Amino acid sequence: MTRRLMRAASAMVLAAGLAFAAATSAFADGGVLRIGRDADSTGFDPVKTIQNLDIWVMNNMNAFLVRSMDGVNLEPDLAESWSISDDGLVYTFNLRDAKFSDGTDVTAGDVVFSLTRLRDDPESVQGAMYQIIKSVDAVDDKTVAITLNEPSAPFLATLAMFSAAIVPEHAVTEMGDDFNTNPVGAGAFRLKEWERGVKVVLEKNEYYWEEGLPKLDGVEWHAIADDNTRILKVQAGELDAAIFIPFNRVTDLEADPDINVHLDPSTRQDHLLVNHSHAPLDNKAVRQALHMAVDQGAIVDVVTFGLGTPANSYLPLGALYYNPDNETYAYDPDKAREMLDAEGIEDLELTYMVSAGDKVEEQTAILVKDQLAQIDVDVNIVKVDPSQFWDELTSGNYDLTVGYWTNDIIDPDQKSTFSVGMDDNLNYYTWYENQDVADMVAAARVELDHDKRQAIYYEIQAQAKDDVNWIDLYYSPFRNISRSNVQGFMQNPLGRMMLEEVTIDPAS
Repeated sequence: MTRRLMRAASAMVLAAGLAFAAATSAFADGGVLRIGRDADSTGFDPVKTIQNLDIWVMNNMNAFLVRSMDGVNLEPDLAESWSISDDGLVYTFNLRDAKFSDGTDVTAGDVVFSLTRLRDDPESVQGAMYQIIKSVDAVDDKTVAITLNEPSAPFLATLAMFSAAIVPEHAVTEMGDDFNTNPVGAGAFRLKEWERGVKVVLEKNEYYWEEGLPKLDGVEWHAIADDNTRILKVQAGELDAAIFIPFNRVTDLEADPDINVHLDPSTRQDHLLVNHSHAPLDNKAVRQALHMAVDQGAIVDVVTFGLGTPANSYLPLGALYYNPDNETYAYDPDKAREMLDAEGIEDLELTYMVSAGDKVEEQTAILVKDQLAQIDVDVNIVKVDPSQFWDELTSGNYDLTVGYWTNDIIDPDQKSTFSVGMDDNLNYYTWYENQDVADMVAAARVELDHDKRQAIYYEIQAQAKDDVNWIDLYYSPFRNISRSNVQGFMQNPLGRMMLEEVTIDPAS
């Protein structure tokens, strides 16, 4: 893939899919794929997490009413077909014959339980998005009717999100909190073993509804915090693949004949989270000054080695309703210092939290520290263990930190709700508040006219940028590697690992 073609996401995904289909025919089924990643999972209850490290594993253990395998379109999953009433309020789904990984049948009752739990459970991280559901009813064992409070433009897309996985009522009821560590789903794989802090082991689910899949016998996710160690283990054949490859290693890995580098089109955006609950970061003028003091171009050049693109919006590059002309802040440290002076800000000290061992995060932190020093802001970089990063973030124990986001659905409602819509997650744990923006997010959710909905999202992007909900950094492709004897290893633009059809050549 040439680095200038990132914008053509859907075309590239299609091309990748065709190449993958042709290549896998020469490779045998079976084997266990060993993947290195930077940290361990935290749990596998789909309604209780928002972390990619959990989601990217769960998505291969779970199934949904509908799904997006190419990251662009929706297609049937557990629902073979569906219809929508003329008034847009009732969605009726016809279920296929499918089983959970424990061998029990997937029924309409399980769908009712799963979606009601997603909406109502106090611990449901994405519950705010599903309050639009008025009721979920089992018409019969294979038919489900979902009634909405009002028509919703993104509703069908939200049913393909990780949190909307259909889980067995009996398993969740019997296990309670233990379901988080002993999940049962209807996906291609099931959990075999979880050695905390070391690895998650999945095995083939022989009850999976899609005939002939998965092709692998299993998948192992190994937690290895240090980037270079993960790469060395792939090169030595101790791992078959690794994700989160540093930008500075892409070129030399491309020259390794035993390694395939995957720069898959993504909805990823990296940003500098700003804790609005900490004074003086609750002052918009201070946040604007910090944004103007951060040189996005330099970060893209130094950190991404030209693979990234400066971000101008909280929405991903090229995504639905993304505004390519959304105004951003030009790099202007002199103006930034003037703004801080006008607000009476002197001797400002900020704590910048980074995940230890992540070379990209550490390099970004050093650059930001040096750039903010030019406006007399002292940044203290604090490294935390990757396994503790999420807890520290959600507790608000930071002033600045780098975060990243990948869309989980094809519609912008999810990211907007979570990041600027003032839902239960404190706007990505930044404590950003703007009721006008939250109201626009709610309005966009029920606006069915494309042009009017686009206008709302353009205004949301403009207002969030003016408020500096966070400091946008850059958009970039996914960066993964696999050994040359692995075929079909890829992520779709939503981040889903396409592991069902991966094959390994045992002779290589």
